[in-house]
Amino acid sequence: MLKLLRIIAIIICAIFICLAGVVYAIVRLRNPNCVGDVARMFSSMRHLLGINLIRRTKAPLDTPAIYIANHQNNYDMVTISSMVPPNTVTIGKRSLIWIPFFGLVYWVTGNILINREKRTSAIGTMTKVGEIIKERQVSIWMFPEGTRSRGRGLLPFKTGAFHTAIAAGVPIVPIVCSTLHNKIDLNRLNNGTVICETLEPIDTSGYSRENIKELIEKCHAIMQAKIEALDKEVAELESKA
Repeated sequence: MLKLLRIIAIIICAIFICLAGVVYAIVRLRNPNCVGDVARMFSSMRHLLGINLIRRTKAPLDTPAIYIANHQNNYDMVTISSMVPPNTVTIGKRSLIWIPFFGLVYWVTGNILINREKRTSAIGTMTKVGEIIKERQVSIWMFPEGTRSRGRGLLPFKTGAFHTAIAAGVPIVPIVCSTLHNKIDLNRLNNGTVICETLEPIDTSGYSRENIKELIEKCHAIMQAKIEALDKEVAELESKA
């Protein structure tokens, strides 16, 4: 019964947030701050799921950056989405626009859509992203794994985010969320603690296409270590609860 009530409540809230987000973004003329604001609206639904979310953010950088985050499952929408910094947009598949309600709010808030079915189009778009960063002075939020991990741990990173950071001459800022796999049971009132944390910026000025693999491995290792540390912390907190 609890699961059914939650599903109904989440659907109603999600539709309301999408519609409110569209109006909000239109009124603000697709201000890049709309993405983070609407993302935090969605994150408020964590209360319906019985999630205690601990957010550890840092003061926004004075310059644009590429923010990279681990991508786990659909519950990212109510956890790590709350960490989107000000003046930041995301990159998503063009097919997202066809998702009822969500697709419209995703587009109108100013996010960047790419066609992943056509590799040449995606590569061209990624090249333009660097130009967008410089021209509009906005940051970009990306999931470097390219897909949801669904309990497989932190997957290998694709190169797009790192090529873009190097081309635009901006730092990379990792953002991580503790493990969500098998964490949430819609029939359970309390689904425990989830921790999201923004890590220190990583300078990309010493990297190029020739040694980009080193940058990717460095970012992956830092994020992997932090996720493991957060999982340990979550386990300790829940054991004391």
